Order: sequence, then C-alpha cells, then structure tokens
Amino acid sequence: MATSSTIPSPPPVQAADPSLSGGRQARLDQVANVVAMTVPLGLLGFAAWRAWGGALRWSDLVVMAIVYSLTGLGVTVGFHRLFTHRSFKTGSALRFTLGALGSAAIEGPLIEWVSNHRKHHQLSDEPGDPHSPHHHGPGAVGALRGLLHAHVGWILRGDAASTPERYAKDLLGDPVARTVDRLFLLWLLAGLALPFALGAALTGALSGALTALLWGGAVRIFLLHHATFSINSLCHFFGRRAYDTGDESRNLAWLSLPTFGEAWHNNHHAFPTSYRHGLRRWQIDPSAAVIRVLELLGLAWDVVRIGDARLERAAA
Repeated sequence: MATSSTIPSPPPVQAADPSLSGGRQARLDQVANVVAMTVPLGLLGFAAWRAWGGALRWSDLVVMAIVYSLTGLGVTVGFHRLFTHRSFKTGSALRFTLGALGSAAIEGPLIEWVSNHRKHHQLSDEPGDPHSPHHHGPGAVGALRGLLHAHVGWILRGDAASTPERYAKDLLGDPVARTVDRLFLLWLLAGLALPFALGAALTGALSGALTALLWGGAVRIFLLHHATFSINSLCHFFGRRAYDTGDESRNLAWLSLPTFGEAWHNNHHAFPTSYRHGLRRWQIDPSAAVIRVLELLGLAWDVVRIGDARLERAAA
C-alpha cells in the first residue's frame, strides 16, 4: 500500500527568479559549483600524498571528525529535517546555528538547498526531478549516465535548479532563514577557519593548524559532499524498498552512518515529515538521536512521529 505523508504543496508560481534563467548569475553559480567540486578533489590527492609521506597527525583526524560531524548534522538536522520538512520546531537561535552549520558544508545556500530538495520530493524520479538517476537512456550506459547526473552532473551543469518563489516561499519570508542564506560566504569561511583554529589549539603549531585545515577543510568537504550526493544517486538505484512510495527511493544500510541516518531514504520518502528516517530499532539514525536529545533538553518541540500502527499499515 502506498503512503502519502508528503510535504505541503507549494504555493502558486510567482515571477521567476532572473538568476535562474541562464543569465550571468547562473553562469557564476555554475563556476562556483565547479570550483567547489574540483578543488577539494585536488587537495584530497595532496592530502593522500602527504599522509603517505608520514605527515598525517592524529590531531588532523580528530579535527576532520569534529568538523565533518558538525557540518554534516547541520545539513541533515538543520537544512533537511528542520528547514525543508519541518520535522520539529526550535527557537530562533538554534535555527540560526543549524542553518549556519549546514551552510558551512558548502552544499549551497540554505534557501536554494531547501528549494531543490522540495522540488525533488514533488517530482521524485519523474521528469523535472533535479537529480533523478532514471530516464537517462536504456541499458548499462543509460544507468551510468543517470547515476553520474544524480551524483554530481546536475550540480555541475547548473540547469536543474528550482524556483525558490515556488518551493521555498515560506523561507523567503523567514528572517532567520534569509539572514543565514545571505551570509553564506561567511559560513563558508568559518567552516575553514574552524579546523585551522582547532589544529592550532591541539598542536600549538602553525604546521598543525595548516594540516588540520587540509583534512578538516578540503578532505572533509570532499567526503561530506559525496556522502550527501550518494543519497541522490545510490539511494535511488540500489538497496531495499520497505514502502511503495511511487518512486525509486531505497534504503541503503551501509550508507546510514556517514550520512547520519539519511540513507534510510525509502523510509524518508514514505514519511517525509518524520524526524526519524531510521524507523526500526535497528536502523541507525544519528540525526534522529540529536533531535531527540534536543527535545529532552527542551530545545526542540512538536517533533513529528509516525506511530507503529501507521508503519504497519504502510508496509502491508
């Protein structure tokens, strides 16, 4: 039986944003996307070469783990479950903090990210879905083309962006979201300054700060990007389907840890507003655990839960 706990229907289309019409701003965005994809990849190679030469410090891995977790949860708890699907409510200060941490992941400004993801849910695996791996030709070649498109191609091409006036109008009228979005460059720089500062604090040396910046900055960005992108590509192609959602969303258990629970993607498409994506006890979902802790501390409320009876009916 199909389930339909969907996000609210978008408001009527307003005037299109000129920056998304293929003009100068769109070209600048495309260049920025290419830089954001390629520079971390090049620095990853440099970091691997340095590590092979014995230059990798324990502090570098500690810093990378800390910044990866903070920015990754900023995306999963903040951008995704809070701002996109409104799975819980919280105060302005925490909303601002989660938005800033998600922005530091350098996956795009908040409102653009939310708008693209809501469009994906509205058109999941149908024509118009910004990053579906399907409908890209027959056979193995078509499958590979689709996976590449869903993983990074749609970002590099820059021609699949949604219209915030249609898909994120609520955030355009939200002072916190607008401020976070407008300060995207600041959060980008802060996401690089943090590992530098942590490296300096842990080692007391400039060299330690610089290697921490390499691992907690460039390598962390590369790893987090491709963990997130794998939800768009792998989780719409491989894995198990617990629910008939009318699309190709799938659960991919091994990807749940590096994505903080986002890889229970079929569950998420069945119940988009649920604060938990890992709906079963054994389905590890660190993002849901963070939201639960926030709730226990009184920092989150109106947390959306899906009852067991509804889960069983949906799976029937």
